[in-house]
Amino acid sequence: MKYENFQTFDVKVEDAIATVTFDFGTVNVQGQEMLADLNSLAMRLERDRDTKVVIFQSANPEVWVCHYDTELLRDLSTEAVSRDEAQLLDLQTVCERISKVPQATIAKLEGFARGGGHELALALDMRFAARGRFRFMQMEVGMGILPCGGGASRMARQTGLGRALEIILSARDFDADEAEAMGTINRALDADEIDGYVNALAQRIAKFPAESINACKQMVYESIDKPIDEALKAEAFWLYQATSKTPAVKRFALADEQGLEHDMENQRNWETLVMDVQDIN
Repeated sequence: MKYENFQTFDVKVEDAIATVTFDFGTVNVQGQEMLADLNSLAMRLERDRDTKVVIFQSANPEVWVCHYDTELLRDLSTEAVSRDEAQLLDLQTVCERISKVPQATIAKLEGFARGGGHELALALDMRFAARGRFRFMQMEVGMGILPCGGGASRMARQTGLGRALEIILSARDFDADEAEAMGTINRALDADEIDGYVNALAQRIAKFPAESINACKQMVYESIDKPIDEALKAEAFWLYQATSKTPAVKRFALADEQGLEHDMENQRNWETLVMDVQDIN
């Protein structure tokens, strides 16, 4: 799969990991050019079974991705519409498509991620932020609107109701440690640690079968919206999607034949063993 001819970022793929580096103008503004690039990227990732992890980072040390381009907002309708007439915005559609790609997606957050930029980060699977560099904000309430790139919808799923409303209604900056406490990121890391941590995580995930990565991801997303009985059925469905396309049964059979689970030393060392069985295909 070729990842070329983007205007707002470049993509490098190595060892099943794609690294997307935003580099557009002075502030990585989130306009039509970036949305078109992200849509094109998603289309390629949907068809790519060799790439397993995607890291999103910025070449600009001060900005990850800026807010949505104000040029695209100044002509919003001043007339209220019915629910039936309301149409999804481009940003909502693109972020949702990115969220559903089969790869594990990781935001490496260094610099500002405000408004639509932060909403793009929320659409990714995991987020890690650098202390002393990262700031996020949802400023929309102060402009007379609301987060409209999935931010209002995804925020409470990440943080809970009260914290989501605090973030959205305060329209203030939150730093990396606050983001970790609020639940909008997985963890805050010192600036000199974030590269090593994210890269090690990506490399570990990239050693696992693409089909089981996708099955795990789709199941977790699907379970958010379902009652427990429906979620358990979905879990069983995705289990068999994985076993039909991965060497899982072969790995379990070998473990059973050799009695590996009854060895206490193996129980102590599962973190290493799970990597060792990747050679069984």
